[in-house]
Amino acid sequence: MFPVRRSESRINVPHDNAELDKVADIVAKAAPEADRGDQFPWTGIRAVHAGGFLSGTVGAAFGGRGETLVDTAHVLAALGRGDPSVALITAMTLYTHLGEASRNRWPQALYRRILEETKTRPVLLNAARVEPELGSPARGGLPSTLARRTGNGWSISGRKRFVTGALGLTYFLVWATTDETPQRVGTFVVPADSRGINIIQNWNSLGMRASGSHDVEFDAVEIPHEDVIDLTDISSGTQDNLAHAGMTLALTAIYLGVAEAARDNFIRFAHERVPANLGYPVARTERFINLAGEIDLLVSGARQIIFDGLNHGLADGEKMIRSRLLAGRQLKEAVQIAVGALGNPGLGADLGLERNFRDIQSVLVHAPQEDTSVAMLGRAALQRGAPAPTPATLNPRAETISSDPIRKAG
Repeated sequence: MFPVRRSESRINVPHDNAELDKVADIVAKAAPEADRGDQFPWTGIRAVHAGGFLSGTVGAAFGGRGETLVDTAHVLAALGRGDPSVALITAMTLYTHLGEASRNRWPQALYRRILEETKTRPVLLNAARVEPELGSPARGGLPSTLARRTGNGWSISGRKRFVTGALGLTYFLVWATTDETPQRVGTFVVPADSRGINIIQNWNSLGMRASGSHDVEFDAVEIPHEDVIDLTDISSGTQDNLAHAGMTLALTAIYLGVAEAARDNFIRFAHERVPANLGYPVARTERFINLAGEIDLLVSGARQIIFDGLNHGLADGEKMIRSRLLAGRQLKEAVQIAVGALGNPGLGADLGLERNFRDIQSVLVHAPQEDTSVAMLGRAALQRGAPAPTPATLNPRAETISSDPIRKAG
């Protein structure tokens, strides 16, 4: 499936569709228990790591396979069929390595050390960006989390929200503002075993329960001076939603996996359900034939949209946003049809559709959220359709003066 460089190193273990399906099956079998409990989904994560899927995007320059965003989306879709929470935790680590492969931003000694750790155990990385007051950085603004200069490095203090995989992370990538003059903003690499970190286990969501996206407090957490990424002037520290649109679309592949699992659960029910008054499976009835066709149209169509965008439109941020919205809406509708068609069996936990339904609700929750994304497309469309500028529009003050009745009378 993916071009690889063979090596004895864990970060170079090659994989193929069969290996990916095997890992996804382990993840799927562990998913119900992970969904019911409040523990970190280690069974699924360890299977992902053992299969070599937690480090596929490590760059070739670092001895990795250098898998692309498209490769990543295929992996996330497969894992999403098993447990989208495990897929989401995996995505955060894969995206971190993907960014380093293309931009080479990390302190090299630290990054090399992380890769060494990755050979023997799962090393999970995720950005801690959202804050209680700020909300999502996708809507603009700068963090109140503060990085103070100390004699030995930095002292990090602040509270972050929705930190996916918080209980299992190896490093928190904390977005913070410095106390310097002038201030700067950057991402501070904080080991999860540092003193002063308090994980507040308040994740109580409808779906994606095993993701453990808890709040995290950092109270004067000390890190070395060099362990910071992209430290820059605050004027350039805002999030560029268009630049990240491709990664957001690839994240939608997780929910493609959810909808494909829901489709499979629906089809399995249709073949297994034999009402006494029929004497044969409902899969042979016209109603279920049409329902299966409608569900497949939406789900398979969403797959085409996602991978067409990733394969042919990565340079077009608007296309990525549009593809993500269309695919996400279709996936939600497909699962809704499947659940609604089956009545009580669809709402029961045994079939699996109930969990699919809860998990799919998060498909358009990731930043930039649906309303922000639609507004971006709307502004772009209005700008494209704007009339040519006139002297009045080039000088709004002139128009205001000329339309003022008092000034006219004078």
